[in-house]
Amino acid sequence: MDQNQPKNYLVESILVTVFCCLPFGIAGIVFASQVNSKFASGDFQGALEASENAKKWMKWGLFTGIAVIILYIIFVFAIGGAALMGLSNNY
Repeated sequence: MDQNQPKNYLVESILVTVFCCLPFGIAGIVFASQVNSKFASGDFQGALEASENAKKWMKWGLFTGIAVIILYIIFVFAIGGAALMGLSNNY
């Protein structure tokens, strides 16, 4: 039975680590690096599980990074709005 190698999500995990969320991205890189070696040793089920784990951690890191950026933008606008309201009350 010829089985195709599962996707390893290494590039995506590295990008999440650099741009979004370091801890989740590192977990994704660890699992992504296991996919190729497990597949090469004949452990297809282990490679599939490592691929799914890498995908899960990569997605969690991406969504967490996006949420943090959105919260930061809201915070900046709230502080800016409060500062403007404070300045307008002084006149």
